[in-house]
Amino acid sequence: MSLPAALEPHPRTDAGASALASLLADPQQTMLAFDFDGTLAPIVDDPQRAHASARSVDALERIAPCVGKLAVVTGRPVEAAVRLGGFADRDGLSRMTILGQYGTERWDADTGESSVPPPPESVALVRAAIPELLAELGIEGARLEDKGHAVVVHTRGLADPASAQQQMSEPLAELARRHGLAAEHGRYVIEIRDSSIDKGAALRSLVAETGTRTIVYAGDDLGDLPAYAALTAMREAGEAEVMLIAVASEEQRALMPRADLVVHGPDELSEWLERLAEVLGC
Repeated sequence: MSLPAALEPHPRTDAGASALASLLADPQQTMLAFDFDGTLAPIVDDPQRAHASARSVDALERIAPCVGKLAVVTGRPVEAAVRLGGFADRDGLSRMTILGQYGTERWDADTGESSVPPPPESVALVRAAIPELLAELGIEGARLEDKGHAVVVHTRGLADPASAQQQMSEPLAELARRHGLAAEHGRYVIEIRDSSIDKGAALRSLVAETGTRTIVYAGDDLGDLPAYAALTAMREAGEAEVMLIAVASEEQRALMPRADLVVHGPDELSEWLERLAEVLGC
Protein backbone atom coordinates (compact mmCIF):
# COMPACT_ATOMS: atom_id res chain seq x y z
CA MET A 1 0.00 0.00 0.00
CA SER A 2 1.51 3.31 -1.12
CA LEU A 3 1.48 6.09 1.48
CA PRO A 4 2.95 9.59 1.14
CA ALA A 5 6.64 9.69 2.02
CA ALA A 6 5.97 12.97 3.84
CA LEU A 7 3.97 11.04 6.45
CA GLU A 8 6.87 8.92 7.65
CA PRO A 9 7.10 7.12 9.96
CA HIS A 10 4.46 4.96 8.33
CA PRO A 11 2.37 2.48 10.32
CA ARG A 12 4.21 -0.79 10.87
CA THR A 13 1.08 -2.95 10.46
CA ASP A 14 -1.13 -3.60 7.45
CA ALA A 15 -4.21 -2.65 9.48
CA GLY A 16 -2.67 0.66 10.46
CA ALA A 17 -1.61 1.39 6.89
CA SER A 18 -5.12 0.59 5.68
CA ALA A 19 -6.62 2.99 8.22
CA LEU A 20 -4.21 5.76 7.27
CA ALA A 21 -5.05 5.26 3.59
CA SER A 22 -8.75 5.46 4.51
CA LEU A 23 -8.12 8.70 6.41
CA LEU A 24 -6.35 10.23 3.40
CA ALA A 25 -9.07 9.06 1.00
CA ASP A 26 -12.02 10.33 3.07
CA PRO A 27 -10.91 12.54 5.97
CA GLN A 28 -14.47 13.75 6.60
CA GLN A 29 -15.33 10.22 7.76
CA THR A 30 -12.39 10.18 10.18
CA MET A 31 -12.11 10.82 13.90
CA LEU A 32 -8.76 11.77 15.39
CA ALA A 33 -8.76 11.11 19.13
CA PHE A 34 -6.08 11.69 21.73
CA ASP A 35 -5.20 11.16 25.34
CA PHE A 36 -4.03 14.38 27.01
CA ASP A 37 -1.15 13.89 29.49
CA GLY A 38 1.92 12.34 27.92
CA THR A 39 0.31 12.56 24.48
CA LEU A 40 -0.70 16.13 23.69
CA ALA A 41 0.98 17.48 26.83
CA PRO A 42 4.39 16.51 28.21
CA ILE A 43 4.50 14.84 31.62
CA VAL A 44 5.67 17.29 34.30
CA ASP A 45 6.01 17.09 38.09
CA ASP A 46 3.03 19.38 38.73
CA PRO A 47 -0.04 18.21 36.75
CA GLN A 48 -1.53 21.71 36.96
CA ARG A 49 1.33 22.92 34.75
CA ALA A 50 0.95 20.23 32.09
CA HIS A 51 0.03 22.47 29.17
CA ALA A 52 -0.63 20.96 25.77
CA SER A 53 2.13 21.33 23.22
CA ALA A 54 1.51 24.51 21.24
CA ARG A 55 2.72 22.72 18.11
CA SER A 56 0.18 19.94 18.54
CA VAL A 57 -2.69 22.35 19.13
CA ASP A 58 -1.63 24.44 16.14
CA ALA A 59 -1.56 21.30 13.98
CA LEU A 60 -4.95 20.17 15.24
CA GLU A 61 -6.44 23.56 14.44
CA ARG A 62 -5.15 23.19 10.89
CA ILE A 63 -6.44 19.63 10.57
CA ALA A 64 -9.85 20.21 12.19
CA PRO A 65 -11.72 21.58 9.14
CA CYS A 66 -10.54 18.62 7.06
CA VAL A 67 -11.71 15.76 9.30
CA GLY A 68 -15.04 14.67 10.66
CA LYS A 69 -14.23 14.86 14.36
CA LEU A 70 -11.49 15.70 16.84
CA ALA A 71 -11.67 14.26 20.34
CA VAL A 72 -9.64 14.31 23.53
CA VAL A 73 -10.38 11.41 25.87
CA THR A 74 -8.74 11.95 29.22
CA GLY A 75 -8.83 11.09 32.88
CA ARG A 76 -8.70 14.78 33.70
CA PRO A 77 -11.81 16.83 34.42
CA VAL A 78 -12.94 18.63 31.28
CA GLU A 79 -12.31 22.02 32.88
CA ALA A 80 -8.64 21.19 33.40
CA ALA A 81 -8.23 19.74 29.90
CA VAL A 82 -9.86 22.76 28.25
CA ARG A 83 -7.76 25.17 30.31
CA LEU A 84 -4.42 23.40 29.95
CA GLY A 85 -5.03 22.71 26.27
CA GLY A 86 -6.09 26.26 25.47
CA PHE A 87 -8.79 24.68 23.31
CA ALA A 88 -11.53 27.21 24.05
CA ASP A 89 -9.41 29.99 22.55
CA ARG A 90 -9.06 28.33 19.14
CA ASP A 91 -11.83 29.19 16.69
CA GLY A 92 -10.69 26.43 14.33
CA LEU A 93 -11.42 23.65 16.82
CA SER A 94 -15.20 23.81 16.59
CA ARG A 95 -15.35 20.08 15.79
CA MET A 96 -13.59 19.09 19.01
CA THR A 97 -15.21 17.20 21.85
CA ILE A 98 -13.45 16.52 25.14
CA LEU A 99 -14.54 13.51 27.17
CA GLY A 100 -13.20 14.04 30.68
CA GLN A 101 -12.94 11.69 33.65
CA TYR A 102 -12.91 8.75 31.19
CA GLY A 103 -16.21 9.84 29.66
CA THR A 104 -18.08 10.94 32.78
CA GLU A 105 -17.78 14.60 31.73
CA ARG A 106 -18.09 16.24 28.32
CA TRP A 107 -17.24 19.57 26.67
CA ASP A 108 -18.16 20.49 23.10
CA ALA A 109 -16.25 23.27 21.42
CA ASP A 110 -19.08 24.28 19.09
CA THR A 111 -21.29 25.28 22.02
CA GLY A 112 -18.67 25.86 24.73
CA GLU A 113 -20.95 23.95 27.09
CA SER A 114 -19.88 21.30 29.61
CA SER A 115 -21.75 18.39 31.16
CA VAL A 116 -20.34 17.64 34.63
CA PRO A 117 -22.39 15.35 36.88
CA PRO A 118 -21.87 15.52 40.66
CA PRO A 119 -19.05 13.32 42.02
CA PRO A 120 -19.85 10.18 44.04
CA GLU A 121 -19.59 10.27 47.82
CA SER A 122 -17.35 7.19 47.77
CA VAL A 123 -14.52 9.15 46.15
CA ALA A 124 -14.75 11.87 48.79
CA LEU A 125 -14.52 9.26 51.55
CA VAL A 126 -11.42 7.71 49.99
CA ARG A 127 -9.83 11.11 49.47
CA ALA A 128 -10.30 11.95 53.16
CA ALA A 129 -8.68 8.66 54.24
CA ILE A 130 -5.57 8.78 52.05
CA PRO A 131 -3.41 11.23 54.09
CA GLU A 132 -3.64 9.04 57.20
CA LEU A 133 -2.87 5.91 55.18
CA LEU A 134 0.23 7.50 53.64
CA ALA A 135 1.38 8.67 57.07
CA GLU A 136 1.04 5.10 58.38
CA LEU A 137 3.17 3.88 55.48
CA GLY A 138 5.81 6.53 56.19
CA ILE A 139 5.44 8.05 52.71
CA GLU A 140 6.01 11.80 52.75
CA GLY A 141 5.69 14.25 49.88
CA ALA A 142 3.27 12.33 47.67
CA ARG A 143 0.94 14.76 45.92
CA LEU A 144 -2.83 14.26 45.99
CA GLU A 145 -4.89 15.41 43.01
CA ASP A 146 -8.63 15.81 43.51
CA LYS A 147 -10.49 15.20 40.24
CA GLY A 148 -13.95 15.10 41.78
CA HIS A 149 -14.86 11.75 40.25
CA ALA A 150 -11.43 10.35 41.12
CA VAL A 151 -8.49 10.96 43.42
CA VAL A 152 -4.90 10.51 42.27
CA VAL A 153 -1.76 9.94 44.31
CA HIS A 154 1.37 11.14 42.50
CA THR A 155 4.81 9.84 43.47
CA ARG A 156 6.66 11.73 40.74
CA GLY A 157 9.19 14.03 42.38
CA LEU A 158 9.89 11.73 45.34
CA ALA A 159 13.39 10.36 45.87
CA ASP A 160 12.30 6.89 44.70
CA PRO A 161 8.91 7.28 42.98
CA ALA A 162 8.71 3.68 41.74
CA SER A 163 9.37 2.23 45.18
CA ALA A 164 6.84 4.55 46.81
CA GLN A 165 4.22 3.61 44.21
CA GLN A 166 4.84 -0.07 44.84
CA GLN A 167 4.69 0.37 48.61
CA MET A 168 1.31 2.11 48.54
CA SER A 169 -0.17 -0.06 45.79
CA GLU A 170 -1.94 -2.76 47.84
CA PRO A 171 -3.02 -0.47 50.73
CA LEU A 172 -4.63 1.94 48.27
CA ALA A 173 -6.21 -0.95 46.39
CA GLU A 174 -7.74 -2.25 49.61
CA LEU A 175 -9.00 1.22 50.54
CA ALA A 176 -10.58 1.52 47.10
CA ARG A 177 -12.24 -1.90 47.32
CA ARG A 178 -13.85 -1.03 50.66
CA HIS A 179 -15.66 1.81 48.89
CA GLY A 180 -16.58 -0.06 45.72
CA LEU A 181 -13.85 1.60 43.66
CA ALA A 182 -10.65 0.46 41.94
CA ALA A 183 -7.03 1.63 42.14
CA GLU A 184 -5.40 1.87 38.72
CA HIS A 185 -1.73 2.49 37.98
CA GLY A 186 -0.17 4.98 35.60
CA ARG A 187 3.15 6.73 35.15
CA TYR A 188 4.10 7.28 38.83
CA VAL A 189 0.44 7.65 39.76
CA ILE A 190 -2.26 5.55 41.35
CA GLU A 191 -5.79 6.70 40.55
CA ILE A 192 -8.84 5.61 42.54
CA ARG A 193 -12.14 5.74 40.68
CA ASP A 194 -15.10 3.80 39.36
CA SER A 195 -13.45 1.37 36.95
CA SER A 196 -16.72 0.60 35.13
CA ILE A 197 -16.16 3.86 33.21
CA ASP A 198 -13.22 3.79 30.82
CA LYS A 199 -11.88 5.30 27.61
CA GLY A 200 -13.00 2.34 25.54
CA ALA A 201 -16.67 2.82 26.38
CA ALA A 202 -16.31 6.58 25.92
CA LEU A 203 -14.85 6.16 22.44
CA ARG A 204 -17.41 3.59 21.37
CA SER A 205 -20.19 5.98 22.33
CA LEU A 206 -18.64 8.89 20.44
CA VAL A 207 -18.01 6.78 17.33
CA ALA A 208 -21.65 5.65 17.37
CA GLU A 209 -22.78 9.26 17.75
CA THR A 210 -20.66 10.64 14.92
CA GLY A 211 -20.84 7.71 12.52
CA THR A 212 -17.16 8.03 11.62
CA ARG A 213 -15.69 5.00 9.87
CA THR A 214 -11.98 5.62 10.43
CA ILE A 215 -10.52 6.23 13.89
CA VAL A 216 -6.99 7.23 14.81
CA TYR A 217 -6.24 7.12 18.52
CA ALA A 218 -3.04 8.19 20.30
CA GLY A 219 -2.20 7.43 23.92
CA ASP A 220 0.77 6.80 26.17
CA ASP A 221 -0.21 5.01 29.39
CA LEU A 222 -2.07 2.10 30.99
CA GLY A 223 -5.32 4.09 31.11
CA ASP A 224 -5.33 3.95 27.30
CA LEU A 225 -5.44 0.15 27.18
CA PRO A 226 -9.28 0.03 27.30
CA ALA A 227 -9.36 2.43 24.33
CA TYR A 228 -6.93 0.19 22.46
CA ALA A 229 -9.01 -2.88 23.31
CA ALA A 230 -12.32 -1.34 22.24
CA LEU A 231 -10.96 0.00 18.96
CA THR A 232 -9.14 -3.26 18.18
CA ALA A 233 -12.42 -5.13 18.71
CA MET A 234 -14.20 -2.71 16.36
CA ARG A 235 -11.51 -3.24 13.75
CA GLU A 236 -11.67 -7.03 14.04
CA ALA A 237 -15.47 -6.92 13.74
CA GLY A 238 -15.20 -4.86 10.56
CA GLU A 239 -16.93 -1.89 12.17
CA ALA A 240 -14.17 0.64 11.50
CA GLU A 241 -10.70 1.22 10.12
CA VAL A 242 -8.42 1.87 13.10
CA MET A 243 -4.88 3.13 13.58
CA LEU A 244 -3.46 3.03 17.11
CA ILE A 245 -0.56 5.33 17.96
CA ALA A 246 1.67 4.76 20.99
CA VAL A 247 3.41 7.83 22.36
CA ALA A 248 6.28 5.92 23.91
CA SER A 249 8.47 6.94 26.85
CA GLU A 250 11.14 5.39 29.04
CA GLU A 251 8.56 5.18 31.85
CA GLN A 252 5.84 3.27 30.01
CA ARG A 253 6.04 0.95 27.00
CA ALA A 254 2.93 -1.18 27.50
CA LEU A 255 1.17 0.24 24.43
CA MET A 256 4.04 -0.29 22.01
CA PRO A 257 3.40 -3.99 21.17
CA ARG A 258 -0.26 -3.18 20.47
CA ALA A 259 0.33 -0.05 18.39
CA ASP A 260 0.27 0.37 14.62
CA LEU A 261 2.56 3.41 14.84
CA VAL A 262 5.04 4.39 17.55
CA VAL A 263 6.28 7.92 18.14
CA HIS A 264 8.61 8.91 20.93
CA GLY A 265 7.08 11.60 23.10
CA PRO A 266 4.66 14.46 22.45
CA ASP A 267 7.19 16.32 20.28
CA GLU A 268 7.33 13.50 17.73
CA LEU A 269 3.54 13.31 17.76
CA SER A 270 3.44 17.06 17.04
CA GLU A 271 5.77 16.56 14.08
CA TRP A 272 3.61 13.75 12.69
CA LEU A 273 0.46 15.87 13.03
CA GLU A 274 2.15 18.74 11.21
CA ARG A 275 3.04 16.38 8.38
CA LEU A 276 -0.53 15.09 8.29
CA ALA A 277 -1.84 18.65 7.98
CA GLU A 278 0.50 19.23 5.03
CA VAL A 279 -0.53 16.03 3.26
CA LEU A 280 -4.24 16.80 3.77
CA GLY A 281 -3.67 20.30 2.42
CA CYS A 282 -5.23 21.89 5.49
